[in-house]
Amino acid sequence: MIISASYRTDIPAFYAKWFENRFRAGFARVANPYGGPDTVVSLAEKVDGFVFWTRNAAPFRDALALVRAAEIPFVISHTMLGYPRALDRSVIDTNSAVAEISRLVAEYGPRSVVWRYDPVVFSSLTPASFHLENFGRLAQALAGLVDECVLSFATIYKKTARNMDAAARAENFTWTDPDWPEKQRLAQHLAILAGECDIRLTSCSQHVGLPLAACVDARRLEDVAGHWGLPRVIASKTKGNRPDCRCHESRDIGAYDSCPHGCAYCYAVGSRTLAKRRYGGHDPEGEFLFTPLRRPEIETLLV
Repeated sequence: MIISASYRTDIPAFYAKWFENRFRAGFARVANPYGGPDTVVSLAEKVDGFVFWTRNAAPFRDALALVRAAEIPFVISHTMLGYPRALDRSVIDTNSAVAEISRLVAEYGPRSVVWRYDPVVFSSLTPASFHLENFGRLAQALAGLVDECVLSFATIYKKTARNMDAAARAENFTWTDPDWPEKQRLAQHLAILAGECDIRLTSCSQHVGLPLAACVDARRLEDVAGHWGLPRVIASKTKGNRPDCRCHESRDIGAYDSCPHGCAYCYAVGSRTLAKRRYGGHDPEGEFLFTPLRRPEIETLLV
């Protein structure tokens, strides 16, 4: 089984000690975000590899060393957007991100990092012209370091729209969700810029004229293992989380409403207040990243 850590929150940036403790223990308990029973996920036996999703991998260096010593391949799915602070309140700057990606690639191999330009947000601060200039600059900075960039246009859920509206009022900007032909035109231009830097641009579950991405990619994990001198065949079937998702089957060990980055467009945080309160009360010794929240607890945390 492949373990995802995590598309629900940024474990490498904020919960490294918890992961290290659970990895040494060999398991983690995971709350079902949809109300079903909690599960126990092995982090040792029968683990084929890890995919770590992050905006900042630097706090996770010791954890990565533990996983490498255990000879379990991993891929770091590293988001780097270079957006204005009105949209990205507290993520590390792009120079720091490029430096960390460079270090990761040097230590763990050329297939160990995938760049994510995700989500693409259209706003008065980030129109299509911004993305063309910004993406091209970032692609040039990552040329020779990564071979793939996964792109996705923002999916505007109700909570996303609510958070974007709040940020827009506070920071005095406007935002929009253009039609798909406009998104497709931008995607094609970005693909050309990526190609000029020998980076393959793929799309996460969206038909915008790009190859569909496998964000959880057993073949890439096999390549990382091979680079480490660990021949490995990962018998994982394609089993995405939504239509047109090309990911291989995985188990996620994260929790929603727990990332304090404060990104205006985040799909995984319904309430920034709740996320900050939960982060402040996190127990790195616990078996759960966070135990399941019940309605009275949510109301208390939002006070």
